Amino acid sequence: MGFAARELNLLLTAGRVDRISQPEDDLVILTIRNGGENRRLLLCATPGTARLHLTEKKYENPAEALLFCMLLRKRLLSGRFLGAEQLFGDRLLTLRFSALDEMGDAEELRLYFEAMGKHSNLTLVLNGRILDAMRHVTLEMSRVRQMLPGLPFVMPPRQDKLAPEEADREAVMARLRGAGGTLDRFLSENIAGLGAMSAAELAMRLCGESGAALSGLDREAVGRDLSALLKALPLMAEPTLLRDLEGVPRALLPFRFISQPDDRQERVPSFSQGMEALYYERELRQRLDQRAAGLRKAVRNARERTERKLALLQEDVLTEEDAEKVRVMGELLTANLHSIPRGAEEVTLPDYYTGGELTIPIDKALTPAANAQRYFKRYRKAHTARKLAAEQKEKALSDLRQLEEALFFLDDADAADDLAAIRGALAESGLLRREGAERGKKRELPARPRTYRSPEGFTILVGRHSIGNERLLRDAAPDDVWLHAKDVPGSHVLIRAEGKPVPEGTLLLAAKLAAWFSQARGQRTRVDYTRRKLVKKVPGGAPGMVHYTGEKGLFVSAAEEDFRAAEREG
Repeated sequence: MGFAARELNLLLTAGRVDRISQPEDDLVILTIRNGGENRRLLLCATPGTARLHLTEKKYENPAEALLFCMLLRKRLLSGRFLGAEQLFGDRLLTLRFSALDEMGDAEELRLYFEAMGKHSNLTLVLNGRILDAMRHVTLEMSRVRQMLPGLPFVMPPRQDKLAPEEADREAVMARLRGAGGTLDRFLSENIAGLGAMSAAELAMRLCGESGAALSGLDREAVGRDLSALLKALPLMAEPTLLRDLEGVPRALLPFRFISQPDDRQERVPSFSQGMEALYYERELRQRLDQRAAGLRKAVRNARERTERKLALLQEDVLTEEDAEKVRVMGELLTANLHSIPRGAEEVTLPDYYTGGELTIPIDKALTPAANAQRYFKRYRKAHTARKLAAEQKEKALSDLRQLEEALFFLDDADAADDLAAIRGALAESGLLRREGAERGKKRELPARPRTYRSPEGFTILVGRHSIGNERLLRDAAPDDVWLHAKDVPGSHVLIRAEGKPVPEGTLLLAAKLAAWFSQARGQRTRVDYTRRKLVKKVPGGAPGMVHYTGEKGLFVSAAEEDFRAAEREG
């Protein structure tokens, strides 16, 4: 937090708040103009990834601003940023702003940012009282500290640790006397703002060993050197990314660590750029997974409803055999009207279709002729119902295929646009409701394909969802080659032929892509291929639903490394 405060003070002090947005419940972005340049300050209070830094990334905003965002706009827009300060050497930072109230008088507001795990929060305070907090904390939630509009703002309980700027030799020695265990543990338990990794690094710098036992060290020397090292930390600032063996950022270090391999450390220009690299992709994936989980639940519920509908259709409709039996009963009654006694509840008549006899229940309140007509009416109704049921069953089966395909595409979705397209396709088919902001609207849904280039130089496009599949088909040339894993949900794959014969290597690569991006992933499966001009959209069918002719087949199994070497363009 100290490094963040210094960076904000250097770049933002005296800047004007030009814009405020809240893309997510726990994410606020302040755009501050200073020195002729707009800089965007991100404040994220998500438990586990809470952070504050400048950002260059763009975030999608909700159609309607959240209440906390509206309050920030009312109070801070056009105000000036006065500075940032880390409090107690811990994960608590205050941002000060000067703005005009409704009467035009200047007032100083404080925005307290707490990066404290599940208690992370962002609170706007005026004259010591809470105007509002990103997360409300009621008496039922905490008897120690409530966070509600109108209440006095109370600082979080301070840990029994020394802030680095307070850690002079006397203060350090007072804690070292009588302490046991290892030096790195002593540091993490007694110096504010030090995590386990930073504590181990400082211990390494002090005595050459992170896990050195205090009992074997010269405590006077440790106290003296530790105090000097903590005071020198701001001058050592050198934001550094620590990457894992696969090159993925795993930690942002305040300076280069001698306890970590040099080849896994990367100097970054600023603290903010390091935080962006560390968290952006990870959090984007986390938020995407949260959205996908909600959509996946809705799709599964729709699938269960459709399966129940299918079962009811099969139960409620008379079979062709039963309907024919009803018709025969009507004919036999018509042929024997004169022999049916009034008031009877059933009658046994010769069945000239089988040569035997058939017992027919009748309504004693009706005439024999009316009973015959009642059976004919039941037959006609059953015939019509069976025809409608067949149509409804076909529709339900089509819906099930679309829902199964949506579940497959959800597992592969890697962007919010993909989720929007998957939901949009299901909404167009009436299988899901449109989200609030989209009700009553019909918009062009995004459909960016995955794009590869084969070793022979041919472009291969892979749909990401049913909308993308349909768009591939719509934009393809007649002689392009279309591929799809047979009889399973999956992506349409298209080879841009551009008037040239498609070589065998390109065809095989495209077939492996079709197998990989399908429900048959990991299995040997048949992939059908044919010219685009022989692929037709099913009339009235769901997006991406087609029938095709002239196909040939390739049996392939695919692994990701089979096409990783292909030049990927999108």
